[in-house]
Amino acid sequence: MAYEGRISEATDTYPTRIKTTPTANDEKSFDGKDEKSYYAHVDVEASSAEPDDSSGVVLHDEREIATHVISVDDDPSLNPWTFRSFFIGLGLSAFGGSLAEIYYFKPQTVFVSLMFLAIISYVIGFAMETFIPRYGLLRYLNPHPFNKKENAFIIIMASAAANSALATEVLAVQRLYYNITPNAASSIFLLFSSQLLGYGIGGVMRSTLLYPSKMLYPGVLPLLSMFDAFFRDGAAARRKLKVFYMVFGAIFIWELFPEWIFPLITGFSIICLAAPNNAAVSRVFGGSNGDEGLGLLSLCFDWQYISGGINPMTIPLKAQFSSFIGYILCMIVFVGVFYNNIWKAQNFPFLSQLLFYENGTVYNQSLILNANYEVDPTLLAEQGLPYYASTWVVYLLSTNLGLAATFTHLLLWNRDDLRGAWEWMSPSNIRKKWQDFSWQDVNWKFWQNDDMREQPQNTEDLDPHYVQMLKYPDAPDSWYYVVFVLSLVVALVVIYKSNSTLPWWGFVIAVVLAIVSILFFGALFAITGIALSIQTFVQMIAGYLHPGKPMANMYFVLYSYNTVAQALLLLRDLKIAQYAKLPPRAAFTAQIVGTLVGAVLNYFLMNSIIDNQRDILLSVQGTNIWSGQQPQQYNSQAIAWGGLGHELFSVGMRYQWVPWSYLVGLFAPVPFWLVHRYWPKLRADYYYTPIICAYIGWLCVGINSSILSYFVIAFLSQWWIRTRYPRWFQKYNYLVGAALDGGTQVMVFILSFAVQGAAGTAHLFPAWWGANQNGNYDHCMYLE
Repeated sequence: MAYEGRISEATDTYPTRIKTTPTANDEKSFDGKDEKSYYAHVDVEASSAEPDDSSGVVLHDEREIATHVISVDDDPSLNPWTFRSFFIGLGLSAFGGSLAEIYYFKPQTVFVSLMFLAIISYVIGFAMETFIPRYGLLRYLNPHPFNKKENAFIIIMASAAANSALATEVLAVQRLYYNITPNAASSIFLLFSSQLLGYGIGGVMRSTLLYPSKMLYPGVLPLLSMFDAFFRDGAAARRKLKVFYMVFGAIFIWELFPEWIFPLITGFSIICLAAPNNAAVSRVFGGSNGDEGLGLLSLCFDWQYISGGINPMTIPLKAQFSSFIGYILCMIVFVGVFYNNIWKAQNFPFLSQLLFYENGTVYNQSLILNANYEVDPTLLAEQGLPYYASTWVVYLLSTNLGLAATFTHLLLWNRDDLRGAWEWMSPSNIRKKWQDFSWQDVNWKFWQNDDMREQPQNTEDLDPHYVQMLKYPDAPDSWYYVVFVLSLVVALVVIYKSNSTLPWWGFVIAVVLAIVSILFFGALFAITGIALSIQTFVQMIAGYLHPGKPMANMYFVLYSYNTVAQALLLLRDLKIAQYAKLPPRAAFTAQIVGTLVGAVLNYFLMNSIIDNQRDILLSVQGTNIWSGQQPQQYNSQAIAWGGLGHELFSVGMRYQWVPWSYLVGLFAPVPFWLVHRYWPKLRADYYYTPIICAYIGWLCVGINSSILSYFVIAFLSQWWIRTRYPRWFQKYNYLVGAALDGGTQVMVFILSFAVQGAAGTAHLFPAWWGANQNGNYDHCMYLE
């Protein structure tokens, strides 16, 4: 359950207002007829009654949300460039990067979340402000009251470091399974290039994917709402801070129950309690444990799982509605595929990501590899082709459908929002720039530029937060181009020095795929808050380009999928900077420093762990302290896709519809667009077809008992409260979401070490009816 261009005018996420000047490419205006224009913009979300507070304004579009929920004001005197900022930022970067890498090799994964970092950095900063005197050398640790821009600087630096870089997975697999140990310089430069390549690409797309109001990044709104409560003065801010602390404290204590004492309420299912020995009930209604079932009608009271991937109080209703449709279709398709025994579904577990023999036993991939760890056709013939669980095949199909639909959907509905990304390539623009170019105008001493952007006279069409940022020197596109070019050159050298088996042309294809994907999937993520992963798609492409070469597959994924993920991370953090009014150069510095610090720590910790725990990491079982399950899984995926792609997914093969689904996905949005063009009353413009398609495979893995609770809270927040109680929504919706996330993540972090085995030994709560430690927590039948 991951360019240059013009500033486009914010269009409505919520279709509520009639536009007076429709354009030819407007997503809801096609022929200018009054009737169609009216019906295309009628408010399907509006309240059927007057809001309880007549002074409250129902928020409809991205601009209104961004300007009413969080403060637009800026105080240029606030200084983020303090020794304290670097001290806390580097400390949390070291903490987050080290912890992420250590837990990559643990049986239990612990993540250092953005909200956790925000709260910890605020506590440390406030403590330094309170207890450190402001005289002598100590004044550098406490130069002035801790401010919002310092906090934003620290969070951006620490979040860039607080993950296990995908390159360390590649290096770990090489050392563990291929007995290849690239030298330290090659390894570190591999980490640098793979982590920064996406930054360079994402940075030059800022004008399209960052500056406009349309690019809301709803997932960061709780964080900024929390900032306003922490750092603004006045009675209203004190009331908000009081609400934050109350909700934070309540959820902090509450999480003890579902996480440890009473795990039954992670997935409370009356149907499971009524039929605890029924396998079909377990598959459809169970869901409190990993890969148990679909969790239909289960109620979850554990905020960790309700908000585990996406906070339901932040995502716009339009995106929530599309994901709900996909969720319903997912259950129907999964049950239909399994009980109709499609792809021999009933031979295998209902939900699983492993490879199997036809009889249902787990496939031993090591038996089909030769001494060079490449697939041997003779050995493959002896073992036979592996099978996937059928629900996993549906996930692969739906992922390809969603990825392909993203391109068509955005070109049909959001073409104007993205146009700036390719307008510069038009022959007329290139010819004009060439005619206007003069060598005399080139400032070769570019480091002397102040990079102050022009203040436009008319700022009505610009994002108000962006307008406030124009007073600061920019981190210009040239900085991001340098990052991109350096990363590109270093990567080309490294892939040959590290025995990657990936040729230069394969690397170029990977980067081109990443560039195109960043534009489209970055836009989808920015508008809806939902990110689609391209990992399985690029694994499939790499399998066709480099058959029988699992290591080449890993490197291809590293420079395509990871590049997209890093670009989205950069853009998300730059949006935090824009909302917090953190100067662009400070944000750039924080991201680069955090990324480099995290990469170096990742590398040295990975080597240390492999040197000391190699035998354990290579074992299937592992121990309760160390486990090689993640490098094992990554290697297995590379073998399956890189070594068996042709045999499993080519035309006429068992899973041929997985690649064919990409072609189908390209056409999926077209019927909706045509329906809205000719029958606007049907409101077909309200659906995000990429999200609907992708969510058809949503429930293929993990704990699914939280999904119903997720949608109940989502609709209560984004529809009921937003339209019935707009003043409360503006003041508290995102703040409460931040408090729920923050309190939960702090408690989960503590429990991970105290009782859940992150420190080595798990201390489960004594078994009782509400804590079924020998089976599924919801008392559904446990299926082997």
